[in-house]
Amino acid sequence: MARQKMSEIFPLTEELWLEWLHDEISMAQDGLDREHVYDLFEKAVKDYICPNIWLEYGQYSVGGIGQKGGLEKVRSVFERALSSVGLHMSKGLALWEAYREFESAIVEAARLEKVHSLFRRQLAIPLYDMEATFAEYEEWSEDPIPESVIQNYNKALQQLEKYKPYEEALLQAEAPRLAEYQAYIDFEMKIGDPARIQLIFERALVENCLVPDLWIRYSQYLDRQLKVKDLVLSVHNRAIRNCPWTVALWSRYLLAMERHGVDHQVISVTFEKALNAGFIQATDYVEIWQAYLDYLRRRVDFKQDSSKELEELRAAFTRALEYLKQEVEERFNESGDPSCVIMQNWARIEARLCNNMQKARELWDSIMTRGNAKYANMWLEYYNLERAHGDTQHCRKALHRAVQCTSDYPEHVCEVLLTMERTEGSLEDWDIAVQKTETRLARVNEQRMKAAEKEAALVQQEEEKAEQRKRARAEKKALKKKKKIRGPEKRGADEDDEKEWGDDEEEQPSKRRRVENSIPAAGETQNVEVAPGPAGKCAAVDVEPPSKQKEKAASLKRDMPKVLHDSSKDSITVFVSNLPYSMQEPDAKLRPLFEACGEVVQIRPIFSNRGDFRGYCYVEFKEEKSALQALEMDRKSVEGRPMFVSPCVDKSKNPDFKVFRYSTSLEKHKLFISGLPFSCTKEELEEICKAHGTVKDLRLVTNRAGKPK
Repeated sequence: MARQKMSEIFPLTEELWLEWLHDEISMAQDGLDREHVYDLFEKAVKDYICPNIWLEYGQYSVGGIGQKGGLEKVRSVFERALSSVGLHMSKGLALWEAYREFESAIVEAARLEKVHSLFRRQLAIPLYDMEATFAEYEEWSEDPIPESVIQNYNKALQQLEKYKPYEEALLQAEAPRLAEYQAYIDFEMKIGDPARIQLIFERALVENCLVPDLWIRYSQYLDRQLKVKDLVLSVHNRAIRNCPWTVALWSRYLLAMERHGVDHQVISVTFEKALNAGFIQATDYVEIWQAYLDYLRRRVDFKQDSSKELEELRAAFTRALEYLKQEVEERFNESGDPSCVIMQNWARIEARLCNNMQKARELWDSIMTRGNAKYANMWLEYYNLERAHGDTQHCRKALHRAVQCTSDYPEHVCEVLLTMERTEGSLEDWDIAVQKTETRLARVNEQRMKAAEKEAALVQQEEEKAEQRKRARAEKKALKKKKKIRGPEKRGADEDDEKEWGDDEEEQPSKRRRVENSIPAAGETQNVEVAPGPAGKCAAVDVEPPSKQKEKAASLKRDMPKVLHDSSKDSITVFVSNLPYSMQEPDAKLRPLFEACGEVVQIRPIFSNRGDFRGYCYVEFKEEKSALQALEMDRKSVEGRPMFVSPCVDKSKNPDFKVFRYSTSLEKHKLFISGLPFSCTKEELEEICKAHGTVKDLRLVTNRAGKPK
């Protein structure tokens, strides 16, 4: 029952039909059950072109050959199958072979001629494996193959070569292969064989049954070319079952039924189904109503003053307006017919065909009250209707109202009124028309001037805003240019000043890209020596106390000349980093440490532009062996921090030199502790850790101000 109900609403695929048929065949026991299965097969072959269903149908009918009329039934099924899918290049072969096998199995005198006929018909059609079929025919036939059959066979082979590119394109593409089918359809349309055109459309629709444009193109071809009633109506019916949301398919179906003389009751029922199809736009309902009203209008004999058909037409117009106002507006918040096209058509029918201008005027009054009075074209349409079927008085009245109400093209309406009065009106009518038009146009010009002034004010505001944005960009650009004057050294120093002490801790000397200047010693402000860092960067000597650095740093930095690095001193110089930023007088504190390695010529601590110690320096020895011995002091604790000591190497000349990198491997004897209160001291933390084992070293990370992080 579920399958039955589903098949009544939606077409079923070939797979679903075969599954259903197999179930019914397995339960069939007597002749009545067989007839039921036959009926089910008939329904199945109507939805889509299904070679496998036709083959199953033919084979199942062979099982009933013993019943009355069984032989004729089998042949009828196979002949219909060949008419439907016998031209299918890839799947038609199986049907031809099944039909021949059936005929060959019948013991009759006339069977030989029947088999001959099937072979000849098949060989005249371009199908895959034609060569094998021809060889089979030669082997089966006791007589030589007629020349006409050979000619048809060769012709079919030539046609096969033309079709192969399109068939191969379908085989290589993935479903739904719409583009490939469209190209195939275009090719068949050029050749013009109706049977093959119908077949390729049907094949395309199997995979593209939800493409409305394909159904429209197929039904249009059938309407204009074949014009076979049963075929045309069947395709239209299948189209609306597959794409019920497409109003164009319903409209074409109504036209096709009218064209082929379908009963009025059937057309009306189809129209009611269309209203319940669930269109996606309000305008779709207007279109289907127009199609149905056009059909009803063509049924009316307007030579009679009154008729059943005319009353039905008027009732349909009334219902259409109510339907659009209630059903459609409630669903879409619009009627879909803002220009009142349906009402206009009704008014024209009443005026031209029924000679009922009173009803036409009532309808036009309703049209104008629905927001159309401001449009000149609506008034002129009404005026033309009055000119053709009304009288001059009503024409004048309509134009006077138009002059007062029109807002889009009032000049045009005024011109039409003056033209009419010039040719038909009296002097009094002319004076009234001139007065009305001048007054109206003066008011319109005043409104336009106000609108223009408002628009000009808006434009001026936009220009002022644009000018302000332009000035702001110019000021911003000038500010950036002023900042550039400070130079890369100052910008770099400012950036470093903004970093926290813990961030500089991981900075590698080899990555620095600017020259660092320090405050020169007393008496040496004119000759500042610049020494290289481990990456070949330069830093100036600073020997003045830190308390003086902050006052003189900025001015001295700007005026200090840059001295090229003397690479000859690299071997006697070491680079010392990771020192506390809070260290006071680095020279005095570091000199005793490094003098243990040998005589120290100079210690050059590096300061920022603001005079703050940056945590690293250069130590120059008198002898090279002293510098090598100083490298052994790497990781020595200085004011609670491990001091890093590395060779002074110009990395631009020694790119393979390995600078210091923090270890990323697991250190099993070291812990990182976070979440400590800012008031926690080193001693307090050490006491806590001692309870769990011997503490080798402990260091609290602080920022450049010396405060815990």
